[in-house]
Amino acid sequence: MAREVFMPKAGMDMQEGRIIRWLAETGSRVKTGEPLLEIETDKVAMEVESPADGVLLKRYFEENAVVPVATIIGYVGEEGESVPDRPAMAGGLDRAEGEAVLREEAERESRKTYEYKVAVIGAGPAGYHAALVAAKAGRKTVLFEKDLIGGIGVNRGSIPLKVYMRTARLAEDISHAEESGIRTGSGRIEADAVRIHDNAHAVAEGIRNDVISRLGKYGVEIVREEAHLIGPHHIRAGQKTYRAENVILCCGSVARRLDIPGVDQPEIIGPEKMFELTAFPRRMVIIGGGVIGCEMAAAWNRFGTEVTIVERQDRLIPTFDRDVSAEIEKSFREHGIQVITDGIVERFDRRENRPVTVLRDGSEIPGELVLLAVGRQPELSALGDFRKQLEYERGKIAVDEYCRTNMDHIYACGDITNRSILEPSAVKMGEAAALTACGVPKMVKLNRAPLCLYTMPEAAGIGLTEQQAAKRGEILVGRCPFSANGRAAASGETEGFVKVIADRGYGEILGVHVVGAAATEMIVEAKTMMDMEITVYEVADIIHPHPSWSEAFMDACAAAVGESTMN
Repeated sequence: MAREVFMPKAGMDMQEGRIIRWLAETGSRVKTGEPLLEIETDKVAMEVESPADGVLLKRYFEENAVVPVATIIGYVGEEGESVPDRPAMAGGLDRAEGEAVLREEAERESRKTYEYKVAVIGAGPAGYHAALVAAKAGRKTVLFEKDLIGGIGVNRGSIPLKVYMRTARLAEDISHAEESGIRTGSGRIEADAVRIHDNAHAVAEGIRNDVISRLGKYGVEIVREEAHLIGPHHIRAGQKTYRAENVILCCGSVARRLDIPGVDQPEIIGPEKMFELTAFPRRMVIIGGGVIGCEMAAAWNRFGTEVTIVERQDRLIPTFDRDVSAEIEKSFREHGIQVITDGIVERFDRRENRPVTVLRDGSEIPGELVLLAVGRQPELSALGDFRKQLEYERGKIAVDEYCRTNMDHIYACGDITNRSILEPSAVKMGEAAALTACGVPKMVKLNRAPLCLYTMPEAAGIGLTEQQAAKRGEILVGRCPFSANGRAAASGETEGFVKVIADRGYGEILGVHVVGAAATEMIVEAKTMMDMEITVYEVADIIHPHPSWSEAFMDACAAAVGESTMN
């Protein structure tokens, strides 16, 4: 199938590019990655590479043509393949002419034998966003979901967990209320597990119903059956076969299980089962000190459960900067959470009708409940026998920057791909896949997706850690402790810091890492500054509200360049 050559978007502000010259003639053979032409943007001259091996079948524009970004400027494919006489949205056309071209294309597509322009398998965040984008673009769309609309995140993951975290934070605040002058009496704070469970499920149901309402508003057909891809364009669900021109796979992931002796005991559960509990265990062991394990440890600790975390690496949340890991571990220990690092689980024994976690060093940890928070793996059962037709990287579906697989009309997004396992990234992938499938190609860039941890205090990070940055060259490091921040002091939440890492030569921000009460909100400013290539020198000069958490980011940037008065 012929591959499109697009005018690339080489910067946030780029709207169009000028073709300087073609480096390949129509009909000549080209290879993947070989330069096809040179273009000029408002900043720089650059080469556009071939998207595939084959023949340059078509050049729509010649030298000095000014072409809008994302416009198809040519095709590469096999000799003799037919391609359109004109691109879907030709540069130089006025808006009315361009829209007419798109309408003509839509009419041609509607005369084909496909029932749907877009079929989406999986209604998690990536899936339902993809379906909404396709439907809003006027394309007939069908969405398959075998379980609950919204996926694991909405129903048994991040959303319910945030309700538990909010309740735990409320319990924490009440426990310190008298320090702030609020008398609460001498009674012990008790967590009502049933009420918290019901609240979490009510919030999830509200979000789920809102998503269903929006899907209905835009005419998305929802099929509540398990779907299987049985051919390049055919999907089997229930007793019916559906035919779609484009398929977007958003099948999500499932919790990993440990393949070790004793793991099948009923009290050893995965994260989703935690939200079915209507009583808090007295003692709980969490295997895995990543994001999920740490968030659940923080919440259940405030509900009165004795928590032990076992992490096989040398620190908690090993994907974060080391200083962040150390601060979170310090906070956990202060709140009575036992942390065991470099801990490898050998097996699970059973005594007194309860599981006992046995580590490789021989130590034993009893508990009423064991949570396996050891990561997730892609859910690929929807592919069936068709699975072997797709290409993979480290066990996940390989996709390009448009979320296309090795089969141009089949897209994949989120946990099942080699690109990202973060929910915000999955949403952007779903949107890009849907737009591309609808003839409006959109690249997705996932190079700066923030990592967030919703514990108490929170943590967030973006970009390089200090260790990673130091390997690239000389760096600047600036810190501002929240103990020096007016808003933190006034709020009684002075744990944590902001840490900024920058290139010594130019002041480019390479990484930002935050531990503190508002970390997951503050990281957005850091991402924006990094995306816009604002330096630490410039951030240090930006006037921030006072008192505010965000002043700590400004002060950390000032510290990096030796201008802070807070240290």
